[in-house]
Amino acid sequence: MGSFSDFLADPFDFLAGWLQGHLLLPMLWHLGLSAWEDVSYGWALVALYGVAQVGITLALSMPAERLWPLERWAKAESVGTDIFYTLLNRIGLLPLVSFVLFYAVQTWMNGFLTDRGIVPPTIERALPFLLGHPILTLLVYLVILDFAEYWRHRLSHRFYWWYALHSLHHAQRQMTFWSDDRNHLLDDFVSAIWFGIVALLIGVPPLQFPMLVLTVRILESFSHANTRVHFGWLGERLLISPRFHRAHHSIKAAGMRSCNYGATLPWWDMLFRTADFGREYIRTGDPSAEEALHTGSYVQQQAAGVRRLVKALRPRRSNKAARA
Repeated sequence: MGSFSDFLADPFDFLAGWLQGHLLLPMLWHLGLSAWEDVSYGWALVALYGVAQVGITLALSMPAERLWPLERWAKAESVGTDIFYTLLNRIGLLPLVSFVLFYAVQTWMNGFLTDRGIVPPTIERALPFLLGHPILTLLVYLVILDFAEYWRHRLSHRFYWWYALHSLHHAQRQMTFWSDDRNHLLDDFVSAIWFGIVALLIGVPPLQFPMLVLTVRILESFSHANTRVHFGWLGERLLISPRFHRAHHSIKAAGMRSCNYGATLPWWDMLFRTADFGREYIRTGDPSAEEALHTGSYVQQQAAGVRRLVKALRPRRSNKAARA
């Protein structure tokens, strides 16, 4: 059993080891799932990162929403569903799935390449000046992954079938910092594959992968906050603020063509001319979405997303006939 000094040295590692030894391993052995022993520590670590991320998000976003709110609602029942999305994505099942898949694929890929005399790809091999500079390497990872996320997000608005799933995220008329994880499971699956492939190509270590995701999500969550807070002329050109991202969620921007697609950095919107730094606050939502996507329960929203996807995949002639 670790000492208090071990906890102070690395509290996440200490607590993840404690959870693995006292909770996860006994449960896995009892259920006959000892084959999952190797990944149980990783899941515990990812879940703890998720708890910390939710805590930091609450500490940043809740005061901003309480002190400088943009909108006030008499009732905000739909926000409760968004809270469930957040806990599922940050702490529950999805961190386990994403870590296990990424770890398994990277282990297989590195073994496959090594057996054939090929050195697995890493960002340090492409940029040797990063060797011995872990903080700088982490920042480069973040910039590359943010660039990839910009294009994933932009493409999700360009393909009708993809936006059919992504529209669940845009349907929220009472957007708060909890709304960041309000996504369809299929959309999350596509996003995870996209993000994972890029991370594999630049050689992100397995245990750094979830940490990178959760670090980025802190600012992403804050950018959805129901607050008038902004970063000023210069700050909004360095990091995405709630005002900048709200333009992307406005009812005027809902649909196939929008603006402000960036996740944490506005640089790509500025570079590819999709940035809108306007100061007008517009209410959020997607008028084209059925009511279940707005105010339904988690299951109802997922089902509504599938219905919209099926409709989007129908031949155009059938869609025209249905509208007629």
